[in-house]
Amino acid sequence: MNPPKTFYIALGSNKGNRLELMQRALDDIYRKIGEIGGISFVYETPAWGFKGDAFLNACVEVKSRFPAEVVLEKLLFIENMLGRVRAATGSYENRSIDLDIILAEEEVISSTSLRIPHPEMQKRKFVLLPLADIAGKEIHPVQKLSVNALLANTTDDSPIEKIGDKLVNPQINYGFQQRNYIAIEGNIGAGKTSLSTMISQDFNAKLILERFKDNPFLPKFYEDQNRYAFPLEMSFLADRYQQLSDDLAQYDLFADFVVSDYDVFKSLIFAKITLQEDEYALYDKLFRIMYKELVKPDLYIYLYQNTERLLENIKTRGRDYEQNIQPEYLVEINKSYLAYIKSQTNVNVRIIDISGKDFVNNREDYLDILEEMESR
Repeated sequence: MNPPKTFYIALGSNKGNRLELMQRALDDIYRKIGEIGGISFVYETPAWGFKGDAFLNACVEVKSRFPAEVVLEKLLFIENMLGRVRAATGSYENRSIDLDIILAEEEVISSTSLRIPHPEMQKRKFVLLPLADIAGKEIHPVQKLSVNALLANTTDDSPIEKIGDKLVNPQINYGFQQRNYIAIEGNIGAGKTSLSTMISQDFNAKLILERFKDNPFLPKFYEDQNRYAFPLEMSFLADRYQQLSDDLAQYDLFADFVVSDYDVFKSLIFAKITLQEDEYALYDKLFRIMYKELVKPDLYIYLYQNTERLLENIKTRGRDYEQNIQPEYLVEINKSYLAYIKSQTNVNVRIIDISGKDFVNNREDYLDILEEMESR
């Protein structure tokens, strides 16, 4: 999971209700592209390069996991939805909304459809002044000068006036951010690791990921379940207990909460499916002793995904030892999770149906899941 990249995007409008159109564009950027950080003041400037009505201009900071080309596609879509019609000649014109990528960290792109940094930014005071509000110390990767220096050096002497109205950050403060420890669970291939990672990146949470890759019994288990079920489950239990004991005991001053892509109770759920009756009785006794010592999540999220999609995800991620997993096994796992959830009276649980959702590639799906995590 790639970490978000910081984009600086310029917004402008000189047609219709200018401030409202810019606010609607900002709302759409949040819903479709990424988290909103800094927002500049709003400035009024004369039309640049043609005779037209005065513009309102601003710049915003956006953190997005999408590559620059995809961010551009989404910006063009937002422009179109807000009524922008581009002239066939490509000349300057009045426009309801104008959205441009100005900077994207140290990235330099020069293609027929996209140029980053914006090639005219250093010549345009209506870009540099609002950009300096939120990114004055950012370095232009080609000019090797800060935004503040570019503003001081620009030859553009166009009049520019700060207005009293401001754009409002559409960012939502979710209730789950007030939790101490959130566990995200789900079937094999449901996407719990992806969701946990995204939440940790977006909300400054300490991330705990299950270390299943290091388990030597896992590939053997998928080849011969009867033989390797007990050592597999015992090794998982020991590793999960050790990891959670260590990580949850260490308070991180720089993180707001903890998010994990598993809860230790999954050990008992899987053991119930894989172990023989006498083996499970022994396992259960040991598990109960260890379970009492662990910190419990104050929010438990279960991602429900249909079996067909689980099999697709398993195939896509390409782990050799998972490719022979049968749908019946996944169905049984799901039943066991739901039975466990129904039996819990002291656990704060959200069951979120993610069938048909693609929260990695569709930000609106991701935000829908965050809202469901918040719901009571």
